[in-house]
Amino acid sequence: MQRRKFIKNVAATSAAFSIVPNHVLGKTHVPPSDTLYIGAFGVGGRGSGVIRGLDETKKVKFVALCDVDDKRAADTYKKYPKAKRYKDFRKVYDQHLSEIDAIMVATPDHTHAPIALPFMKAKKHAYVEKPLTHNINEARMMTNVAKENGIVTQMGNQGASSDGSREAKEWIQSGIIGKVYKVDCWTNRPVWPQGVPIPKGKDSIPKGLDWDLWLGPAAMRDYNDSYLPFKWRGWWDFGTGALGDMGCHIMETPFGVLDLGYPSEAEASCTTNWVGDFVEADYSQSCPASSIVRLKFHTEEHGDIALNWYDGGLKPDLPDELGEGETIGDGGGGSVFYGTRGILVADTYSRNARLLPSKNMELFNAPKPYLKRIEGDTGGHQRNFVEGCLNGVETSSDFKRSGPLTEAVLMGNLAIRAFQLKEKRSNGRGFNYPGRRKILWDGNNMKVTNWDKANEWVKGNYRKGWEIS
Repeated sequence: MQRRKFIKNVAATSAAFSIVPNHVLGKTHVPPSDTLYIGAFGVGGRGSGVIRGLDETKKVKFVALCDVDDKRAADTYKKYPKAKRYKDFRKVYDQHLSEIDAIMVATPDHTHAPIALPFMKAKKHAYVEKPLTHNINEARMMTNVAKENGIVTQMGNQGASSDGSREAKEWIQSGIIGKVYKVDCWTNRPVWPQGVPIPKGKDSIPKGLDWDLWLGPAAMRDYNDSYLPFKWRGWWDFGTGALGDMGCHIMETPFGVLDLGYPSEAEASCTTNWVGDFVEADYSQSCPASSIVRLKFHTEEHGDIALNWYDGGLKPDLPDELGEGETIGDGGGGSVFYGTRGILVADTYSRNARLLPSKNMELFNAPKPYLKRIEGDTGGHQRNFVEGCLNGVETSSDFKRSGPLTEAVLMGNLAIRAFQLKEKRSNGRGFNYPGRRKILWDGNNMKVTNWDKANEWVKGNYRKGWEIS
């Protein structure tokens, strides 16, 4: 089926193949059995890990497995020989829509929304890897479609199901560090090339890879080994850089703890690349090698909160309260909450909450846990999704929470892209930098209010036939 015809058929087909209504079953849109039938997209790499977590619940069956790369998907295909295999997600929609209850999407960032949205509109539950989408508009659409259709959703940021996130929230809500006014977050990413020139030359397309389908909504270009299998994360056309990769993990802690919403402003600074003495490069199609992003939020409980992001080897200031030999976070990153009465530190994925100075932990009587925990760390996030679909339990990272989180992460990326924007000076010497400013954001209306050029990045550009609606 052609893509354009496929999109037009979504609304009509969804009405014919919806799952038993909520009011009939008395809970949140539960399939009429104790088994969740799943169509999975992007089943190699990270997708194989998500599938493993789903399978460990012993409550799912994979109806269809879809991947544009036979080699990357080979192990998963071998493990589930009874599942139908496809390269084109549209064929799964055409041939199996009535057989599946839910989808799992773990493809590259730029294809999350184009794959997930048609199934969501057909009232299929959705587990989508982080970041939820490639641009802000897609995140808003995913959030709204999930709400309108009453489906169970989960973004793949597994720290949201950890005890650490809940523990940090209980501690801060107990008032132990007072009102929070600043949070520093950082990651060791990128661990792939960024801040690099567009690759030149044409490499041979690997056997078993459908390059056209892999590109999806992105503009056609020659295949190059500089894009795959993992390096796509560093290109704006496909990925969302270090912030997009890890922001939905590390920023989940302050979002979950402080109930942050849309940021009111964003500002960035990034590494400059040089190709000669005083000769600056323009690598703006590649995410920067390192960046700092400053976001501001307003909350009812804590007032104004500054959230600062660091990546590419950059880290926030070390608190004076650190003891000799102590450090903040872990090797992968972390977050530091600054309050009017103290400091709380957490590791990557919301782990290991602790107070500074560390001697305070010896005197600290933690409040009695009151937030529901997700049983087990291994596969707990996927299990939480399955239980949400089958038994109506609340999921840890449903799109009403993870959608706004993703929007904040992508707002940071918008500021990065603004900082990267270069305009040749009229004399041909060097560049002007019109985007190196504080970006003011109207979250409710999804619009930059002080520099219209930036609104071009709020929505994506889609190759003909791949538009979303």
